[in-house]
Amino acid sequence: MAKNLLIVESPAKAKTINKYLGKDFEVLASYGHVRDLVPKEGAVDPEHGFAMRYALIDKNEKHVEAIARAAAKAQSIYLATDLDREGEAISWHISEILRERGLLEGRNVQRVVFSEITPRAILEAVARPRALAQDLVDAQQARRALDYLVGFNLSPVLWRKVQRGLSAGRVQSPALRMIVEREEEIEAFKAREYWSLDAQLAHAGIAFTARLSKLRGKKFEQFDVTDAATAHAARASLLAAANGRLVVSEVVSKERKRRAAPPFTTSTLQQEAARKLGFATSRTMRVAQGLYEGVALGDAGSVGLISYMRTDSVSLSAEALDELREVITREFGAHALPEKPNFYQNKSKNAQEAHEAIRPTSALRTPKSVAAFLNDDQRRLYELIWKRAVASQMIPATLNTVSVDLACGTDNAFRASGTTVVDAGFLAVYEEGRDQKADDDDEQRKLPALKIGDAVPLADILAEQHFTEPPPRYSEASLVKTLEEYGIGRPSTYASIIQVLLAREYVLLDQRRFRPTDVGRAVGKFLAQHFAKYVDYDFTARLEDELDAVSRGEEAWVPLLQKFWTPFKQQVDEKTGSVERSEATGAREIGIDPVSGKQVSVRLGRYGAFAQIGLKEAGDTPRYASLRPGQSMHTIALADALELFKLPRALGDSPQGEAVSVGIGRFGPFVKQGDTYASLGKDDDPYTIDLAQALALVQAKREAAANRIIQDFGNGVQVLNGRYGPYITDGEKNARIPKEREPASLTADECAALLAAAPFRPKRGAARKNAKAAPAKKTAAKKAASAVPANLATPTRKRAASVKKAAARKTTTDTSAPRKTPAGKVVAGKRAPVKRVVPGPGA
Repeated sequence: MAKNLLIVESPAKAKTINKYLGKDFEVLASYGHVRDLVPKEGAVDPEHGFAMRYALIDKNEKHVEAIARAAAKAQSIYLATDLDREGEAISWHISEILRERGLLEGRNVQRVVFSEITPRAILEAVARPRALAQDLVDAQQARRALDYLVGFNLSPVLWRKVQRGLSAGRVQSPALRMIVEREEEIEAFKAREYWSLDAQLAHAGIAFTARLSKLRGKKFEQFDVTDAATAHAARASLLAAANGRLVVSEVVSKERKRRAAPPFTTSTLQQEAARKLGFATSRTMRVAQGLYEGVALGDAGSVGLISYMRTDSVSLSAEALDELREVITREFGAHALPEKPNFYQNKSKNAQEAHEAIRPTSALRTPKSVAAFLNDDQRRLYELIWKRAVASQMIPATLNTVSVDLACGTDNAFRASGTTVVDAGFLAVYEEGRDQKADDDDEQRKLPALKIGDAVPLADILAEQHFTEPPPRYSEASLVKTLEEYGIGRPSTYASIIQVLLAREYVLLDQRRFRPTDVGRAVGKFLAQHFAKYVDYDFTARLEDELDAVSRGEEAWVPLLQKFWTPFKQQVDEKTGSVERSEATGAREIGIDPVSGKQVSVRLGRYGAFAQIGLKEAGDTPRYASLRPGQSMHTIALADALELFKLPRALGDSPQGEAVSVGIGRFGPFVKQGDTYASLGKDDDPYTIDLAQALALVQAKREAAANRIIQDFGNGVQVLNGRYGPYITDGEKNARIPKEREPASLTADECAALLAAAPFRPKRGAARKNAKAAPAKKTAAKKAASAVPANLATPTRKRAASVKKAAARKTTTDTSAPRKTPAGKVVAGKRAPVKRVVPGPGA
């Protein structure tokens, strides 16, 4: 029997660590979080000191039971979950569960932390345990409570004012605001025309270009030439002044040093993996988690290849520095090694928790040496981390920048710049990526050797038209960078924030850039207008600062929550009653229908954005039409909106004399022929589809329907081809067909017997309908069933999908305070699916 129980978060980590500790240790995994707030109102009770009511997470109950059984037999318990706030909180939750079950009495319970999964790190951690850091636990609880309070109170406002199934979050909402504001900048942008003039030159067999820097004695600015006529006139005068050559008037050469970027933090790893590997933030974190927890390296077994991947630190341990310097000397020579190790300072506003940067656990494991044991994603990410860490400890690159002025006559000049690499230094290993590549990247341009007085033959002068461009939409890398610069959220949460925005369909990825949907814009603008303080970047960053202060023991968490909660709840109550839905959704009047003379507007309905002709308030019977994919209610013009009302569209008659038409319904565009409806394909356009295409769709639909029936006995019993294979049905019950029987050979009696033996399952939705019809009873089960989903609060890390229902399962709490449910609180149902349809009246 093992004397010691060590608890980690993941089974992969448990497997790797287990072989390091020997038979005196049993290593078990909690499989992530073991408890979460109960998914209902009152889980955080502001009236009683923000008491938090927890319940075991369904899917992890069996793992908790295994831990409890092992704890009952162990002499010492080591809590070895991750070394950040989340990990500290998981350890606290495990210890609370064991304490409530009386399993801590007489046992030594200690906390151990490590930033890498190697034999040395694990053994050192176990040899130097500590107590639970209550300040970190309090900070995490405060963060979770804030997320819950924002989600459970602000999300229902969005349901009533904008659309069902939406969510707001403490960090999610400022991130959405960023994306929406950038889109508005792009739409408001007015392009300006300008012209550049570039000299085409060659010297000593090397062709190069020089850009006009002085025209008629004055410095040439970007908007000095803004039309073709002026540009071509300037070109003609420059060609005449040059007389076939430019003369070098000045050469300035400057040597400079460029220092390597620091080793990765969570944020910079996400940014670089997005730029260089095309990884989404969630993909980066998933792959990094696997590299951290351990990869099987042949005879060496499972080995953790990188240090902990949730960190703000750019520092490296003395052992890591020694090994990196050894690798640099071996791979790149002693001249590539600085006299002393390179040290870096954190730039992150909320940098916290003095961990190490992300690095290889052993730099001696080169990417080439482990490549055979890694999948493609692991190989690429490990190579990125290894190269960045190695480069960070190499000498700076030495660059020589040359700037050459070339006279064109007496009053004009061109300038050419270029850079040569004198000593590559760290650039021999790694160069940091950029979000945008400069058009005139001097470091990529080579110049010939030039000296003052050299006459350089002029081949031509090119006059080129340009237009200023709007700011680009955010990519994952640039969004993460901006969030970090503002101090919003934690790097470990950026992946989950982005996933929530995508899952809620607040944003779409368009060419790997975030574009807000109409729903996202409505939510972003509504929150910015009516809850401006709570989506303000500075306010959100200050709140992060205060949470950091809690983690350092400098501030108490309950007063922090109280300071946030009182004005927030007051504003929620006020806006719930004062804001009109049309205002909240961003409805726009875009003109008058020339045929009917009625007002045309665009609005946001249950199933998305739609155009409307007429107003119910004016006594009209409005007509509705869904916007097409790619159209936005914020930018659509009147002419485009009127085009939408050409549906339903008559296409003609079939050979059988049936009318054929095309329209858009609840489930998308469709063709109708007689009583047959057929959905359009993804490449079919309801506005352009012709009669022949429509008839082909209907024919295919009818053939599919005919092929669906294997046998029909005429008494309501049929043998059908279904989605999961053949089955028997009488319209009320379905029965499986024995594997050994051919469906077409079944008799009516055999089908009746199989149906009689089959269990009765109510049709989808019937149970919900019956539940609504039943008399209301004030039971805990009913309250739990009607509770708001827990996932509306912005997650701080990916959590379990479900938590035990409070009525059916025993919950635990860290307080004895009674629960108080705010009066008149509206609870929510499930989120409605988002579909492109024609909204009905009142949408």
